[in-house]
Amino acid sequence: MKRFDKIKTIQLIVLVILAAAAILMILRDAELYHLMAANSHVKLLGLLLWILLAGSFLFLFYDFNSYADLRRENMELDHAVYSDALTGMANRYSVDVYIGQFLNKPLPTDLGCITLDLISLTEINQRHGHSGGDTAIQAFSDILLAAASGVCFVGRNGGNKFVAIFRECTEERLQQFLDKVKKETDQYNQSHADAKLVYSKGTAAAEENLVHTVTELVALSDRRALQEG
Repeated sequence: MKRFDKIKTIQLIVLVILAAAAILMILRDAELYHLMAANSHVKLLGLLLWILLAGSFLFLFYDFNSYADLRRENMELDHAVYSDALTGMANRYSVDVYIGQFLNKPLPTDLGCITLDLISLTEINQRHGHSGGDTAIQAFSDILLAAASGVCFVGRNGGNKFVAIFRECTEERLQQFLDKVKKETDQYNQSHADAKLVYSKGTAAAEENLVHTVTELVALSDRRALQEG
């Protein structure tokens, strides 16, 4: 895509330069100007060349518009593939792709993971229906995205389960993330007493030396979240 864009830009610049050079040549050469005005064959040739230049410009303009449409469609496709339809955050496929970069490799010692289960979702669905549950998931996702900004990767791992993965992980960074989530959740719950966001959490860090692969790390945090719930 970038190469196509550069080529078309160069073509457009060359076309504009040639057109400008032709105009200057005609205006500055009185003999050529009068020849074109007096000789019908030269005039016709000049007209055909101008038509060619104009047609080339139109085709380049069409290519640029087509490229812009194609790029927009690709962005929409990427969003549909990698983003959760309800929340807009990374979906399960994106989580798998992110985790995939650590597969078949020694587990980085600075990797950490937090699994969060929105355990009040079933009750919210029962009280307020599916739309109420969607609202709760969206609200919790917004809280997680805000807490994760510049800190870690976070995604919805299906249903009511979310996962946050930390590089250069420390116990302090994990706790800071959890504190931000708790603070924002508490504020949300103050104005939504009938649909409170209640979640369980499980943390796991490679430095604990309890796991050997990234999948084991995520699974450990998931088990701990289930035990807390």
